[in-house]
Amino acid sequence: MTINLAGALKLVLVTDDVLVGGRDLVAVCLAAERGGVTSVQLRLKRASPRDLAASARALLAALTVPLFLNDRLDVALAAGAAGVHLGPDDVPVALARRAVPPGFVLGASVGSAAEVGQGLLADYWGVGPLRSTATKADAGAAIGVDGFAAIRRLAPSGVPCVAIGGVLPEDMQSVLGAGGAGVAVVRGILGAEDAEGAARAYRGVS
Repeated sequence: MTINLAGALKLVLVTDDVLVGGRDLVAVCLAAERGGVTSVQLRLKRASPRDLAASARALLAALTVPLFLNDRLDVALAAGAAGVHLGPDDVPVALARRAVPPGFVLGASVGSAAEVGQGLLADYWGVGPLRSTATKADAGAAIGVDGFAAIRRLAPSGVPCVAIGGVLPEDMQSVLGAGGAGVAVVRGILGAEDAEGAARAYRGVS
């Protein structure tokens, strides 16, 4: 499946086991999609590979926006997801590139100049944390919009960058102004009872 990557990265919803809580994951993601989310990154740290794959297939059947998986390249490929987002401790992007079919999207986390090398063959970069965040213990210190802009300038030509980490609706304009393709949001949407309304708040200032 070929996707419009720039469009898919405008507002990425990143899921979280704790923040989803007892709610139905598919229903929450559908509500966020109605609010303007342009893709979903499935991140469920507590789920077994089998449960993760089941969640991925359920979301693929329900959503019209692209679905990416966090970390698990094997599950992403098996489930038929649009791509995978890889961090520093995951399968290297260069190795993953040799294993994926044409059109499969590879994202990479790049939080500093020292991490640029691991993202050189990725299709997009997740850059952050923009602000301090409690949803990822190893996210590091906040880099702010200026830090985001500095890392974005290190990206290869044509590789879009998405800001992640504590992103607020009012940050959207600044990120886009700094050359970002969009933002990835966890708590800002999943932390709200009304996921649709929370997503609209991000799209409303874009």
